[in-house]
Amino acid sequence: MALRSAPLWLLVLLAVTLQESCVGSSLHSLKHFHITTSDPSQGLFHFVSLGYVDGQLFTSYDSNSRRVKPRVSWVEKVGKDDPQYWDTQSQIGHSNEELSRDDLQTLRSRYNQSKGLHTWQRMYGCELQSDGSKGGFHQYGYEGRTFLTFDKETLTWVASDPQAQITQRKWDALPGWNHRKKAYLEEICIEWLEKFLSYGKEMLLRTEPPVVTMISRMEEEDGMEMHVCQVHGFYPREIDVSWTRDGEVWLEDTNHGFLAPNADGTYHYWLSIRIDPKERGRYRCHMEHESLQEPLDLELKEPKSNMGLIIGCVVAALSLMCVIVGTLIFFKRRQDGYNAAPRSNQVI
Repeated sequence: MALRSAPLWLLVLLAVTLQESCVGSSLHSLKHFHITTSDPSQGLFHFVSLGYVDGQLFTSYDSNSRRVKPRVSWVEKVGKDDPQYWDTQSQIGHSNEELSRDDLQTLRSRYNQSKGLHTWQRMYGCELQSDGSKGGFHQYGYEGRTFLTFDKETLTWVASDPQAQITQRKWDALPGWNHRKKAYLEEICIEWLEKFLSYGKEMLLRTEPPVVTMISRMEEEDGMEMHVCQVHGFYPREIDVSWTRDGEVWLEDTNHGFLAPNADGTYHYWLSIRIDPKERGRYRCHMEHESLQEPLDLELKEPKSNMGLIIGCVVAALSLMCVIVGTLIFFKRRQDGYNAAPRSNQVI
């Protein structure tokens, strides 16, 4: 695999990772991702840093441009209020790039690796729940596997293997190091999250109710019915959608799609169920969303034709393909940058 393609597929995997917690309780989040790839035998190195607010890419940095740049219009307001902001963040991005380069050299030596492509990832950020509670995380990964995870409650690092334990013992022994990490996650990061929410409130704090459609068909081979509940155009992305039977959540014979973004910044999602037509009246497509004053329950209808489901599946497949292709084109064209958090002034 060529190194030029490595950052691309890593960023696509990153986009998938960001969707893992999309279906659930409402929250706001600020997340930072650093992805470093290197092939020492080829003399190649690439560093990318990305910043997300509520799952929306808002800043970026890479080792080609060496500049942190805005990715959405609302974040440009930060630079207007603080003219030094972009220069300062670019300096932080460059520092993180150099530290990541040193980290990779250390890890290759520690794992006795001299050739081939290697990857080093860092993920950290904070979350603000709808009930006012706060959360934070800080994690490192090497070669796509967890390397170190910060436990801010015990103020310790959790190592995944003996090589990671070397770094764990070093960082846990540094006076005040873990306290500063905890303070950043619970205080500074939350302050920045609230600041970004205020700058981007027209986009980030809006609500768009879901538009729900139901597509149904009869399975000719066994007489069972397939029902697909499609949810479109909602924001924010956190949504609870489930099948219920007699008012209780029903998981049997169900499939779930990926929650994916639309071009206008809203989201879409789908789930299907296979049932006995005699029990159709017992099932509902149930959803809860911030934009709804009360939960919505959609009844199942008797299938009229298979054509609706076929068209719906084609549209869903084309939508997913557009999202994937759009993501690939976006990251392939972009040779710019990212950041917005303090540098980690400690190599591993």
